[in-house]
Amino acid sequence: MDWRQNFIIVIASFSSLSFVLALLVPHIMVAVEQPLTRLSQPQLQSIASSITVKILGGDFLGSGILVGKQGQFYTVVTNAHVLRAGIAPYQIQTDDGRLHVALPVEKLNLVSPYSTSLQEADLALLQFHADIDYPLALIASTSKLNIGNNVYAAGFPRDMEGNQQQKFVLKSGKVSLVLNKALEGGYQIAYTNDIQKGMSGGPVLNHSGEVVAVNGMHAEPLWGNPYVYQDGTEPELFVQKQMQQYSWGIPLENYLKLRKEK
Repeated sequence: MDWRQNFIIVIASFSSLSFVLALLVPHIMVAVEQPLTRLSQPQLQSIASSITVKILGGDFLGSGILVGKQGQFYTVVTNAHVLRAGIAPYQIQTDDGRLHVALPVEKLNLVSPYSTSLQEADLALLQFHADIDYPLALIASTSKLNIGNNVYAAGFPRDMEGNQQQKFVLKSGKVSLVLNKALEGGYQIAYTNDIQKGMSGGPVLNHSGEVVAVNGMHAEPLWGNPYVYQDGTEPELFVQKQMQQYSWGIPLENYLKLRKEK
């Protein structure tokens, strides 16, 4: 059975279960607070590769994270800007190489303590059907994330040489900044990891293999000014220049907060 036949079957499944999916709250694994175990690089590599997926939509779009499961429906979180670069239905490629037809579930909004209104976050959800057991990301709070902590960013950087296969990478670095209030899009954590195009939507892990953020913005952006707070104010110029040196991610606990409130 080729992917076109799978597409027809899955679309039919999504159509017949559209009401159920609209109410779906996926099972998400949240880390229980306890002393963190420091994993080896091979252990981190294994965890990261098992929960990180490729997202395709006519072409390779970016990376995503397996965060939830309800029955045989899996939930993937990625960046909204990743999905905007393609068209639905999308395809998810899991670590075993299988392709799964995926549909967007909803657009996420970030609840900001600095505003009375919901602020748009650069996050989006996809769901796909599979009768295979895939590991899910273990999500940790960033409340104890400090400057200088080791973090590991995973994803599939876009191959600039024209090769068709995007290879999984895990890049190490350290936390550089943790903002008290988020930038537009929900970006709040800066790190030194060398993020490249294609890694957007992939996980940022702590040294215990728990996901603390979603990759989304590489250092030294070529256009625009992404360094604007959600309340519309801007950091001082010298702070913006410092921000430009780092990659940026969105804390996943903000995503979990909103899902619990729905």
